[in-house]
Amino acid sequence: MARYKELLAEKEKLEKLIAEARQHEAASALEKVRETVAEFGFTPDQVFGKRRKDAGRPVAAKYRDPETGETWSGRGRAPRWIKDQDLARFRIPE
Repeated sequence: MARYKELLAEKEKLEKLIAEARQHEAASALEKVRETVAEFGFTPDQVFGKRRKDAGRPVAAKYRDPETGETWSGRGRAPRWIKDQDLARFRIPE
């Protein structure tokens, strides 16, 4: 049982050392990034890319099941009620 407790204590020490090493290396990496951004004058859009204004918003439905009223946007896997059928039949007029 003493061996088990010794190993747990050693594990705690290692986890603490790992956390400290990660923090030190992350700070070093961040400093390099800041230096590079400052040196070349990068903008946030260049570094992170431009986020679309409509990203994450739900897409309007394009198809409706006349029997149940269920809708589908036309993206992703087709629902059972429309699969292998003529899409024009289910199209919602714009």
